[in-house]
Amino acid sequence: MVDLRDMALFAAVVEAHSFSGAAERLGISKAAVSKRVAQLERRLGARLLFRTTRRLSVTEAGAAYYEFCARIVSEAAEAEDAVTRLQGEPRGTLRINAPMSFGRLHLAPAIVDFLRRFPEVRIDLVMDDRELDLVAEAFDVAIRIAQLPDSSLVARRLAPCRLVACAAPAYLKRHGVPRTPSDLVRHNCLHYSYAGPYGEWHFAGARRDASVRVSGSLRANNGETLREAALAGLGIVRIPTFLVGEDLRTGRLEQVLPRYRLPELSIHALFAQRRHLPAKVRVFVEFLAARFGPEPVWDSP
Repeated sequence: MVDLRDMALFAAVVEAHSFSGAAERLGISKAAVSKRVAQLERRLGARLLFRTTRRLSVTEAGAAYYEFCARIVSEAAEAEDAVTRLQGEPRGTLRINAPMSFGRLHLAPAIVDFLRRFPEVRIDLVMDDRELDLVAEAFDVAIRIAQLPDSSLVARRLAPCRLVACAAPAYLKRHGVPRTPSDLVRHNCLHYSYAGPYGEWHFAGARRDASVRVSGSLRANNGETLREAALAGLGIVRIPTFLVGEDLRTGRLEQVLPRYRLPELSIHALFAQRRHLPAKVRVFVEFLAARFGPEPVWDSP
């Protein structure tokens, strides 16, 4: 007899590239995963995986078997989704991946309100500024703030993500206010690690675009850290308005170079393309789009 649970387990092992990763995803022990894969291989009479102390790889037979497993597991999930859609009420576990600062400041409060409204949904949230593989790590939805490359995923734009160059009034009083992008070379500029080439800032002016190589005493992969440094008067930061909108409104930070535009990004929800989109995914994405866009609250005057 074919055991669909073993097929789902084997697919999870291949996608996670490890027994431990599959065990974490499935909520069982690593030993149980290893034992069930060994039993599956005995039943099929074929080796599916090569195991060493350092890595796990798929055999030719395992690769062929995985293609069938992945397709069957996907179709079983779509069958369940189709029934859920008929029932109408979103339910089940929703796995979400989101960047750290946006997730903590804006997504977390949204999730609380969403769960109050849809009590049959359970949420598993992973916040990480690195881009994780949506499919391989079995996320239902990923929040991305970027200009997205082509992919097989569906992207729903939730809101604009505007950048602003700003600094504390005390810093500008000590060091002067830059009038053009080229003036930034004489300032301490705080840089976000994942924002492209280190120290290169691009501006669009009324007459021509400008790029300037900046430098400074702080480089960090977390926007909230850069915001705190700017508030403390350490330097000028280029940062999303979802982090500093309130600081700009209250005067704790002041925009610099307002006549020059910085590149605008977008906040997207990404999810896998399926014939029957799960109700929990569809409703959650629509909830976020209504909450954040088209003009987000952090950009209010």
